[in-house]
Amino acid sequence: MEIRTLKPEEFDASVELGEYAFQYRMNAEAKEKARKRFKPENTWGIFDEEGRLIAKLGLLNVDIFVNGIKMPMSGVAGVATWPEYRRQGLVKQLLNQSLRVMNESGKLISMLHPFSFAFYRKFGWEMFSDFKKYVIPTEKLPSKQVTEGTVRRDVKDISVLNRVYEAYASRYNGMMARDENRWKYAILDDEDRSAVYYDASGEPQAFLLYKVEKQEMQVFEFVWLTEESRQALWTFIGNHDSMIKQAILDHMPLDDGLTYTLADPRITQEITPFGMARIVNIPRFLEAYAFQSCEVEQSWTIQIQDPFAPWNEGKWRVAVSPEGKASVSEASPEDPVQLNCDIQTLTTMMLGYKRPSELLNLGRLAGEKETVDRLERLIPIGRTFLLDFF
Repeated sequence: MEIRTLKPEEFDASVELGEYAFQYRMNAEAKEKARKRFKPENTWGIFDEEGRLIAKLGLLNVDIFVNGIKMPMSGVAGVATWPEYRRQGLVKQLLNQSLRVMNESGKLISMLHPFSFAFYRKFGWEMFSDFKKYVIPTEKLPSKQVTEGTVRRDVKDISVLNRVYEAYASRYNGMMARDENRWKYAILDDEDRSAVYYDASGEPQAFLLYKVEKQEMQVFEFVWLTEESRQALWTFIGNHDSMIKQAILDHMPLDDGLTYTLADPRITQEITPFGMARIVNIPRFLEAYAFQSCEVEQSWTIQIQDPFAPWNEGKWRVAVSPEGKASVSEASPEDPVQLNCDIQTLTTMMLGYKRPSELLNLGRLAGEKETVDRLERLIPIGRTFLLDFF
């Protein structure tokens, strides 16, 4: 068997495997559009002795926000194997190869959407975000408010949408940066609608991506920067009350605070785990990370288990300057181990999905209470969220 990136002429074989594994069909027009965007160098495959593609995965190379700064990320997507070749360790080989490529190309973190959380935990990924889904009857929508700005429908100017999106995304750990192609081919749909709120000075402050059909308003993205803009978009949704019986908000952050503001908060809410992440290279990730500032340099040693990325394994010494910048080096054999965890725990802790003290109580992080308390002060209190599916 051979592991390599695909060639341009292997696009059809890749699509055929994807259609079978994920049970969908692309019409001729969609297939030709996808062919033009196909990047064979970002798709890894395993080929049998006769050169037939039997397993594959794709890599999506984008930046994500962590503590307000962008970090290079490689997303794993489209993992598929023909059924007659499953359970032979092919995906393990592809993931192994992909992690080496990520590390060599300078990626600091990887994300994916799992078919099974347990499966990808074996290879170092861990859940790091959730989202809320709301189903709100019209009579329970937030009360309408008068604002000084204006809502404009069907704004498709990507520069406007992205300006609001990036300011919003920088507030959360894990949100992806979006280029023009992602907006065109993965976010905006010809059949969906948009609404943008402009404040009194004409600055865009919030947007909705939504559709209305069968007496229902379905909101795919609700992005806002100010409380005024949030109220304005809720008023816009409420102004559909003669057309709809309910509003469904598919994807909202856990900290949006909606129910607290409702006159009757007894609405349907559903929390769903969404997305897994893993640090690709520990020293480079921690040295790019923005820790909280401190009065004097803080340092500790940490033992990491990461058998699937052996360059991460071992004992590391981390020193954080008063300005919050880290330097990481291999610890000496004489240095005592102050913290001990696997790569999954380190990832979820650094992204802010779980706090150090909580991980200590759960038995996922072992070590000195004093060092854990130090991490509580150094790791910013972050919020995780991910809107994009890939």
